[in-house]
Amino acid sequence: MSFDALGLHPALFKALAELDYQDPTPIQAAAISPALAGRDLLGQAATGSGKTLAFGLPLLQRVLQGGEGRRLKALVLAPTRELAAQTAEALRDLARLLPGRLKIAVAFGGVSINPQLMGLRGGCDVMVATPGRLLDLHAHNALGFEALELLVLDEADRLLDMGFAEELQRILALLPARRQNLFFSATFPAAVQGLADGLLREPLRVEAPAEAPPDILQRAIRVDEAQRTPLLRHLLQTEGWSRLLVFVATQYATELVSDKLWKAGIKAAALHGELSQGTRREVLAALKAGTVQVLVATDVAARGLDIPELPAVLNYDLPRSPADYTHRIGRTGRAGARGVALSFVTAAAEAHFRLIEKRQGQRVPREQIAGFEPKEQPVQEPGAGGVKSLTRKSKKDKLREAAAAAAAAAAVSAAKPKG
Repeated sequence: MSFDALGLHPALFKALAELDYQDPTPIQAAAISPALAGRDLLGQAATGSGKTLAFGLPLLQRVLQGGEGRRLKALVLAPTRELAAQTAEALRDLARLLPGRLKIAVAFGGVSINPQLMGLRGGCDVMVATPGRLLDLHAHNALGFEALELLVLDEADRLLDMGFAEELQRILALLPARRQNLFFSATFPAAVQGLADGLLREPLRVEAPAEAPPDILQRAIRVDEAQRTPLLRHLLQTEGWSRLLVFVATQYATELVSDKLWKAGIKAAALHGELSQGTRREVLAALKAGTVQVLVATDVAARGLDIPELPAVLNYDLPRSPADYTHRIGRTGRAGARGVALSFVTAAAEAHFRLIEKRQGQRVPREQIAGFEPKEQPVQEPGAGGVKSLTRKSKKDKLREAAAAAAAAAAVSAAKPKG
């Protein structure tokens, strides 16, 4: 199937060609036509499967057909500001050739609300937002939902995992009962399935077919903690990576490690949650353009960021949970390319890395690099360092899951039309 067989507006089809989209991905081929026909969709699709276009193209076409007047007609809810910003950027790229100059706004927390309020003067056609900031804007009377025709929940599992169930409940209660719903999630635990069951009307379920696992070579290098930065410099000199994403545990570490690399003549930059959105965009653009070789980041970069042709990632600090490890290394080896994922394993972190290996069912041979052989001996206690248990959920996790399930049920109840 090709895009020209999906019934898209000629301007959208032309935009796809200019953006060099050749053929639809499986999730796009399955979702676009029924979404254009007005069906509610339940889509199972992971990051990287092309779901933004799968809902973005029908969304823009519906907004275009919704008549004159700058009133909010389509709403996309996303779990993080990175995903919200990327989605809005993708929609603007697709919409730039459409007649009428649609206004696509983006809003997220962690930054001043005032520029977002100013940006909504005169209204907007499409809003991409995180739930909390959307409610803030509504409380400021910056936007209303009376004309809303289409709601997209993007990465619904993460919306609930990140504690947005209560906000979703409040948002759904504000929306018109008659609307089209497009619901995308990578997984369907009970809370997510319950939300979908109550939200969607006779939905068509679409899925991206299972893909071959990414081609990622995992490496684990034993090293003493104090030798990690010198070893990182050595690897950059010997491995020939055009760019590298380095994960550390804290905001302070991003600045410290990137500064040390810069002083050593290596073009490096830091990325963490306290940076402004504009600065984060500039840093990512510099990495993609090649003016920065090394990006040192917290887990803010582990999800939702697509860095094309990234040859390698490195865990300078191991992530707290095995799930975060999977998301981190998934930044490389994308779109069929081969990637490399390295982890520095200090003596204190050895037990934690064994737990990560156990969860993923794969043993990663330990390496030692000449000149950087470790002197410290591994700690033997399997639970050392406050590491999350893989066999038993913490009390906090259990309470969070229960709260998410309860709030999701309440959100469904609130969303149902009264009477």
